[in-house]
Amino acid sequence: MNMRGDYHVHTPFCPHGSNDSIEMYIERAIEKGMNELSFTEHAPLPVNFNDPTPDQDSAMSWEDLDAYIQIIENAKQKYKSKIKINLGFEIDYIEGYEDDTTSFLDQYGHYIDDAILSVHMLRTPDHNYVCIDFSSEEFARIIQLFGSVEAVYDQYYRTIEKAIISDLGAHKPNRIGHLTLIHKYQRKYAVDQSYNATIARLLDLIQEHQLELDINTAGLYKDDCLELYPPISIIEQVIEKGISWKPGSDSHASETIARGFDQLKISK
Repeated sequence: MNMRGDYHVHTPFCPHGSNDSIEMYIERAIEKGMNELSFTEHAPLPVNFNDPTPDQDSAMSWEDLDAYIQIIENAKQKYKSKIKINLGFEIDYIEGYEDDTTSFLDQYGHYIDDAILSVHMLRTPDHNYVCIDFSSEEFARIIQLFGSVEAVYDQYYRTIEKAIISDLGAHKPNRIGHLTLIHKYQRKYAVDQSYNATIARLLDLIQEHQLELDINTAGLYKDDCLELYPPISIIEQVIEKGISWKPGSDSHASETIARGFDQLKISK
């Protein structure tokens, strides 16, 4: 585990991020003493998948994909004497679209230095899809669709399990993103049950499949969350089990590179 790298960073190619240039992100990382930086932009969604967010802004467009790859490749060369730059993606695991995801990874996997497999999209009881982290208001609508906040959590963790065990080909990302992203609105929409046993079982599966975890500091700065994804109590289990992990700020602006990493000074 490298505390001098930020392994979950976005770019101006993200439609729900900032317009900060790639160079701004890199220069900020250097200022913060980082020696490694992984650009993990949201990969384009499957062609036949309709982005369920109200703003249709979950991922980069297919039209930008080649430009993204070229710009990161250029940056790798430009900054190679100062910092190691990884070209990567945050891949959405979408239940029912595994073949599309595998096809993308088969086609672009040879470019990938680092990647994260995350769950943002859930299949609803009526077989549509929702994005769980768009907004508090959208999350309230999702609760209505599923019938209870517990039902949303249950579906989220079931989908995480499918992501862990899924066969997405030779280039499947080996890191599971923000394991407890579903907690983003926990202070506003509390659950009446504990998911500790569920998370412990998922950690066992992650260990069994020799995957690693994204320890994500973004939740610390979400008003309805105020904790790491996953929280310290879960990170301690991760360490006890010997599961590898990497810190990620999930930055969508250059100023937040490595933000919250001081919270990760965990005894090992």
